[in-house]
Amino acid sequence: MEFQSTRDKNSTKYCSAQVIKQGLANDGGLFVPTEIPSLTYDEIKSYCSLSYPELAATVLSKFLTDYTFEELLEDCNNAYSSNSFPNGACPLNKVDGNTYSLELWHGPTCAFKDMALQIMPKLLSRSLVKTGEERISLVLVATSGDTGKAALEGYKDVNQIKICVFYPQNGVSTVQELQMVTQTGKNVNVCAVKGNFDDIQTGVKHIFNNTDIANELNDQGYFLSSGNSINFGRLAPQIVYYIKAYCDLLSQNEIELGEKINVCVPTGNFGNILAAYIAKLMGLPINKLICASNSNNILTDFLKTGRYDRNRDFHLTMSPSMDILISSNLERLLYFVSDATQTAEYMQKLNSNGYYQINDEIKSKIDENFVGYYASEQETSNTIAKYYISNNYLMDTHTAVAFCALESYRNEHNDNTKTVVASTASPYKFAKNVYLLQLSKIPQSIRIKR
Repeated sequence: MEFQSTRDKNSTKYCSAQVIKQGLANDGGLFVPTEIPSLTYDEIKSYCSLSYPELAATVLSKFLTDYTFEELLEDCNNAYSSNSFPNGACPLNKVDGNTYSLELWHGPTCAFKDMALQIMPKLLSRSLVKTGEERISLVLVATSGDTGKAALEGYKDVNQIKICVFYPQNGVSTVQELQMVTQTGKNVNVCAVKGNFDDIQTGVKHIFNNTDIANELNDQGYFLSSGNSINFGRLAPQIVYYIKAYCDLLSQNEIELGEKINVCVPTGNFGNILAAYIAKLMGLPINKLICASNSNNILTDFLKTGRYDRNRDFHLTMSPSMDILISSNLERLLYFVSDATQTAEYMQKLNSNGYYQINDEIKSKIDENFVGYYASEQETSNTIAKYYISNNYLMDTHTAVAFCALESYRNEHNDNTKTVVASTASPYKFAKNVYLLQLSKIPQSIRIKR
């Protein structure tokens, strides 16, 4: 398996170890595999008997072909152990007749980012050995809340790696900030930035593309790497849990082999839903991918109109991990449905003008797979209370955005296909919004009973 830049089909091809070590392509593009490995129904059926570490190693081995299966299995066993995931890596819970919550937040930082960032540091550590790297890897991370703590926890005290996390001051929850600033580890550093996530993400990308900085770091024995989902080593592990969810539905006799499901994902940077799309490209029977946004509904507008325009107001919401206007992983989707030349053109327009408009052919290809909906603050709040009262199911603000978007999709399209909703954070991580704001809506008798 080889990887190339999303912006140049003739760019240098790299193995996965180099891609994970480097993070971002030299031309500023994102690394993508030159081909998507296949996934047959027989394979899916056989996966039902595997543990999560075994499944993760098997799926990752399709992409990371310069890692041995034994290496991947060792790292996956360590990453997804009962010490880190005492309730299992990603339990699937049935919320109602056709809706299932894929709880991705049972790891050490109570967010879905643990699913990738418990394994990614191990992949990076091995990549340094495989590429003969003697310098120290300086991992830069821009976070809108959850990635920062998950990355700090995953990379702490890892040999030959140092990490610096940047987060927006006053732009994350109290719990998220406390998790980051109290992080232990000799190789970690955390910085609050005056600005929003997009400002930070843009700044980090500028650092990566600055040759003077790279040269100075090199002279001091360092090189830069990325811990965000712009790094394929962060994206690849996220593909696994969508395959696991389908296998769980099979094992629980909720679906028949080959039956298509829908997947609904709350997303800001588009990485989590892109992982589901890659699983679909591999052959996982997915029909629609429902992209759920909060009041920063730039992705909803893009999926409806084909125009991506970041020249708009930025909103601080109760789902801060989705407060994003520059969705980096959308670049990978554009590459998959067009080509590197077209993708580079759109990214240049976004950088210079703040917007781009895709053509009808590309729009049609995206429409075959994606729909977009968003939830206002009030709708998000109401959704949390509604599902707690009617289904005895408590969800965080980000997950509530997804459940609200799913309802909007079903009402508009009358599609009752069985749907897996990615639940991305523990409700207790956003207690102020989940508990205090919902208390007045929940009858006292129910509160006392539960």
